Amino acid sequence: MLTRPQTASLQIEQTHWAEGRRYVVGLDEAGRGTWAGPVVAGAVCLPSDRHDLTQSLAGVRDSKQMTARQRTRLLESIQRVALSHATGFASSAEIDALGIVPATRLAMRRALEKLAVQPDYLLLDSIKWDDPQHIPFQSIIRGDSLSLSIAAASVLAKVWRDEHMYRLDEIYPAYGFHQHKGYGTARHLAALRTHGPCPEHRMSFAPIRHLALRQPVLLSDSAS
Repeated sequence: MLTRPQTASLQIEQTHWAEGRRYVVGLDEAGRGTWAGPVVAGAVCLPSDRHDLTQSLAGVRDSKQMTARQRTRLLESIQRVALSHATGFASSAEIDALGIVPATRLAMRRALEKLAVQPDYLLLDSIKWDDPQHIPFQSIIRGDSLSLSIAAASVLAKVWRDEHMYRLDEIYPAYGFHQHKGYGTARHLAALRTHGPCPEHRMSFAPIRHLALRQPVLLSDSAS
């Protein structure tokens, strides 16, 4: 028997709505662990006065648990239903300059700046947050599985980033960005060994740094 895809919950949002916080915004990122390309953040504010949100956004959950087709299809629903939504990113050069966690926060702040509403409260997926505007927040482990706002933000970020990596593949076709989206794969590593890094690669990340120093590289290498 086919089962219906699980939809993330609104329980956390409803708690805050009941306390008078109308603009509860979910934030999530895509591309934090890749070797190339930007880190992208999505921000979604769902309407507090709609009682059909879980039905209208049925199937929205952690974007990593969805196919590309599902994400693209549900993106339209998120954009139609959301009170406000936006994306922001930090480039590979900014990641090298700042570090991946500060760059991720920068991408999130840029997404927040594009929203048409001023958030009353932020819901984040497992990230340490420092906000100069001092907006109250909650960082939630596995937030993209537990909060519909965060899950919706994860879909926005993932779709935007995937489309961006398709465009980068046209500029740098040797690396296979259309296939692995900048993540560490055997094909990506082989291309790096053959062609060296391109301007979209994160030079501060261990695999690229090790190649420059002619050190052994493993697919498990990550940022440091």
